[in-house]
Amino acid sequence: MAGGRGGASRVAVAAAAALAVACCCMGVASAATYYVGDGGGWSLSSGSWPNGKQFRAGDVLVFRYNPLIHNVVAVGEDGYNGCTTPAGSRTYESGNDAVRLVRGDNRFMCTRLYHCNFGMKMVVNAA
Repeated sequence: MAGGRGGASRVAVAAAAALAVACCCMGVASAATYYVGDGGGWSLSSGSWPNGKQFRAGDVLVFRYNPLIHNVVAVGEDGYNGCTTPAGSRTYESGNDAVRLVRGDNRFMCTRLYHCNFGMKMVVNAA
């Protein structure tokens, strides 16, 4: 009977160790970094760039562009649909901007030279 109890406790210890390793590995997964537009950067043709990609909350988008002619503005649905910059919108203008995605739809547009109206905007959905 003593041997039975010892065997059960070894199984419990092994199960606890396996659970601890699994929990640690889950925390190791890191966010991915994506370069918007790949080699072409953030441009008038970037609107379809997210198509077919799987994004997660915490992933980082890097927008590379010429800051003399472009910017990046993170907006909500109304700003996106109307190509407007509501109060509180975050505007990036460095030409090399890193933006961390939040869960759900993340909307971006360029407000320079009416570029948004010409289609320089995109929605990135992060799971």
